[in-house]
Amino acid sequence: MSEEESCRNFVTKTSCPLCHKELIINWQGDDIPYFGEVMHISSICECSFKFADTLILSQRDPMRYALEVDGLEDLNSRVVRSTSGTIRIPELGIDVEPGSISDSYVTNVEGVLDRILNVVNTAIKWSEQEGDEEKLSKGLEIQQVLTDVIEGKRSLTVVIEDPFGNSAIISDKVKSTVLSPEDAEQLKTGMIVFDANGSDVELDAADSEHSLTD
Repeated sequence: MSEEESCRNFVTKTSCPLCHKELIINWQGDDIPYFGEVMHISSICECSFKFADTLILSQRDPMRYALEVDGLEDLNSRVVRSTSGTIRIPELGIDVEPGSISDSYVTNVEGVLDRILNVVNTAIKWSEQEGDEEKLSKGLEIQQVLTDVIEGKRSLTVVIEDPFGNSAIISDKVKSTVLSPEDAEQLKTGMIVFDANGSDVELDAADSEHSLTD
């Protein structure tokens, strides 16, 4: 491994916040076109604790990116979603906010829609089991819209907001806006706080399965 590669790819060790055993953290540098250098961080422990994030290696303003998805080409637009990123689909009233166990990921718009669709499908199954006709109807409606968009039959807007500027949609069509300090303060950050004795865990719709809310 060259000196440059060793600086971009390395491991560190710490203690697992859950079981306190040794935890290896993998750091992998990457260069994303039109976005710059990033560092992917990941770790997983035998006790099932896991963590992943993507850090932008330059100072960023709090940002909002909005992309109107109206064709198959837009589905290939790259998406960098950090643990502090909030994804919104205004037309459907969907907000995917970072929670205490959020993962970061680099994907495309279609990948983001697939993640949301998986959660919707799970919510539909729960609504069927519970006999909740209102939630079932809403879930089926959202399911159809997302499926149509993925097949290029319908358009909608995908928005990502990040108070730390560590998330983005990369496209020539994207509309980017610097958030005001007031707007940035309203966003969840996804900062990780572990409470082994606590019973309340906030889930992230992109990473966990839970029911739809109105």
